[in-house]
Amino acid sequence: MVRIPILRQGCAYESVEQATLVHHATREPFALVDQANSGMVRRDILLMDDNVLDSFSIADLIEIARKAGQLFVSASLPLGETQQSFDNYIGQLSATTGMPVAYCRNNAKKISGVLDEIESVLTGLTRGLDMRVLDRGYRAASGLNLNFYRAGRIFGAVLPSNSPGVHSLWAPAIVLKTPIAVKPGREEPWTPYRIIEAFAAAGIPREAMGFYPTDHAGAGELLRSVDRAMLFGGGATVKPYENNPNVELHGPGYSKIILGEDVVDDWEQYIDLMASSIDANGGRSCINASAIWAPRHTREIAAAVAQKLATHRALPADDPEATLAAFTNPAVAEQINAAIEHGLSGGGAVDLCREHRGSDRLARLGACSYLLPAVVRCDSREHLLANREFLFPYASVVECPENEMPDAIGPSLVATVLTRNEALIRTLMNHANVDRLNVGAIPTWKISWDQPHEGNLFELLYRQRAFQIEPAA
Repeated sequence: MVRIPILRQGCAYESVEQATLVHHATREPFALVDQANSGMVRRDILLMDDNVLDSFSIADLIEIARKAGQLFVSASLPLGETQQSFDNYIGQLSATTGMPVAYCRNNAKKISGVLDEIESVLTGLTRGLDMRVLDRGYRAASGLNLNFYRAGRIFGAVLPSNSPGVHSLWAPAIVLKTPIAVKPGREEPWTPYRIIEAFAAAGIPREAMGFYPTDHAGAGELLRSVDRAMLFGGGATVKPYENNPNVELHGPGYSKIILGEDVVDDWEQYIDLMASSIDANGGRSCINASAIWAPRHTREIAAAVAQKLATHRALPADDPEATLAAFTNPAVAEQINAAIEHGLSGGGAVDLCREHRGSDRLARLGACSYLLPAVVRCDSREHLLANREFLFPYASVVECPENEMPDAIGPSLVATVLTRNEALIRTLMNHANVDRLNVGAIPTWKISWDQPHEGNLFELLYRQRAFQIEPAA
């Protein structure tokens, strides 16, 4: 059985306490993960050298990141006392998360792509700042003095298990000269561990990176001990940190497709776009659409999208045709299904996917539980199911007058607006409800390298101060 150690300042450490990960399909023990207690987490973070990466130039770190990206998808890298090939990694990742093998490979390519395009990522995060300013500390020019300092001396991340692609969000911290301490998701220690090993193999000092599988108390201690952090989780997990400016939150996305008055009569042109936004990556990302809003034709839109998504089937993760992730804990699938059924039982909503499919939403394959896609047409935007997000391809379809949409949609990580109406576009651009706006036929999951995904890591880690310097004589 594979054993995954803690990495204390980059060095493997075996604990007296371990958590056992099981294979999602067989339910047999698959891996042991050493567990750090909260005291270890706090002590190690306090001992980290926050200047360990200062001797590297940003240009050097960019090249190291590119090399790490290549190693991530090609090399055999340390995993405890063993070596992990890329194919080993994909198999292990799928085994404990239930993600289809094909999706695991696609997410790995996404991570490698971000590291390969890290210069474009930094350009987006810094809005084109000459990165040599961070090496020197300042730039002095006539009328344009600049000085940045790193407020985030140690960066922490409490990570999820739902989609490996999210790990591309914290990796740029290393290129921004910031030592890291990460707490992996329980079922997904594989990706952050492999990223750290790839960075180490590419030339990052091991003492700049810590890996701490731990419990809820340990995760809280990590967030308190670092200077700046990133936290992934559901609404209840992120809520206590809503007013903490030092923690960047990645909670539910509630991403949406919005059809304007001027295009809604041509809704049939956008069915593939809407379906893809809902079901890409198994519907497990915060950038998957969880709602479609339109001023009319919602019955027809819901029926057409449901017909397309109702073809998904529960298949083994290693099947090349697999599109849905198994739930590693069958009880979670049952709870989600029960929540949807409760919402439907009150009337005013119908799951059209189930009508097209003619079978239940909750499906079982051997020991695995799956949730088949759901497209729920709601008679009212106040319905219990009108603004929900779940860990499978789920979307509500809601009718709303165009002029009321910007205020009515609620917080939305991504909004794809299908319209040529400049007034609507401008209103959404200026509205606090929308974090990321796609104008035109762009699926909600499509990310541009030069655009921050959610929040801004550079602005989290660095602060600009007022700065003057006496001109040379």
